Amino acid sequence: MKLWQKEVGNKKEVESFTIGRDPEFDLILAPFDVLGSMAHAQMLSTIGLLTKAENDQLQNGLKAIYFEIEKGQFEIAPGVEDVHSQVEFLLTERFGDVGKKLHSGRSRNDQVLVDLKLYYRAAIRELVEETSILFDLLLKLSEKHKGDLMPGYTHTQLAMPSSFGLWFSSIAEGLSEDLGLLQAAFDLSNKNPLGSAAGYGSSFPLNRTMTTELLGFADLHHNVINAQNSRGKTERTLAFAMSGLAATLNRMAADICVFMNQHFAFVSFPDELTTGSSIMPHKKNPDVFELIRAKTNQIQAIPNTVSLLLTNTTTGYHRDLQLLKEEIFPGLATLKSCLEMSTFMLKSIKIKENILKDPFYKHLFSVEVVNELVLQGIPFRDAYKQVGSDIEKGNFSPDQSKLNHTHEGSIGNLSLDAIEEKMNKAIKSFDFEKMDTAIKLLIN
Repeated sequence: MKLWQKEVGNKKEVESFTIGRDPEFDLILAPFDVLGSMAHAQMLSTIGLLTKAENDQLQNGLKAIYFEIEKGQFEIAPGVEDVHSQVEFLLTERFGDVGKKLHSGRSRNDQVLVDLKLYYRAAIRELVEETSILFDLLLKLSEKHKGDLMPGYTHTQLAMPSSFGLWFSSIAEGLSEDLGLLQAAFDLSNKNPLGSAAGYGSSFPLNRTMTTELLGFADLHHNVINAQNSRGKTERTLAFAMSGLAATLNRMAADICVFMNQHFAFVSFPDELTTGSSIMPHKKNPDVFELIRAKTNQIQAIPNTVSLLLTNTTTGYHRDLQLLKEEIFPGLATLKSCLEMSTFMLKSIKIKENILKDPFYKHLFSVEVVNELVLQGIPFRDAYKQVGSDIEKGNFSPDQSKLNHTHEGSIGNLSLDAIEEKMNKAIKSFDFEKMDTAIKLLIN
């Protein structure tokens, strides 16, 4: 039985097709559905739709369900349509008709929306935390290996000297910039849609500012149509933010797969962190990084899928939007696991020393020699030709231990303090404290 059902139910084929993967995603949304209901009930009691006693009863009942969810004791019973129905049925079963009053002044549309917003806020927080942990490790590795030189490439050809310190900190700073996109997604997730009902408001005198404060939202979607239209817009923005982080991890993973190749042998990992071959005893495969590379490519495809799902949807709710969860929810879980595994693996990375002392890499120092000649007063074009001629004639023999890079962000001046400050500023832009305080007050 469904809350909205009248006398005639759906054909089982229709029901199976339309439900899709919602049951598994509803369990993820369950704690957030309860929190939204707690705030809604408190608000209803201030406008006369619930008595104080009824509100107290609902608050106690909802808290009990919340803790059942936390303990893994909550499930959606067979025949119950979704998490919203399950919570309402439990309240009605346990407390009688007061459970039926909870839905006054809202629709499943804004109920789902507030669940999603609360879930996205929490998921974004987890991504920020995991990104911060990886960032800290990368900075430590950068400082530790700032003197370990490696080849730099352009067009996948040997180009100029680089260092592992420079490489590690490039990923770190990239992550700090990726949080800018995530901040935009958080801002959209941190706006309250509750009270927009089916997208056209309610004739009840709802206090939407109150529920905004109770749930710790930074603001509300003031226009009720815009609140409904934020479903899809929020996911699209979040998808692009996820893609940004994924792209940074993807490049790191791709680099490491190359660096582990025996022709390079720049980095290695303990045997227990690599995999072998069924017939080649010597193999140490970078399976973890290959999977990070593949999974982050899947994540980078999500924005396109989300954009196509939203194409041709007019103002208001459409069932098409249900499918957004099938992209965003697994994508968030996958991205978090990629961040976690990147940190786990990099804790054990081993760097090869003295790579650039090999004469094979002597041409990397051509620009260094050109610049030395320029500093001696030779015009740049003449210095370039002179070094080029020496290379062609086989007379090029640079000092492969001498580098003089001192400007900000170069091999000799990694600007790690500035990069760390950039990350700290990015993290501070997320107002997680307000969110936490509000939720704690609701529960306690």
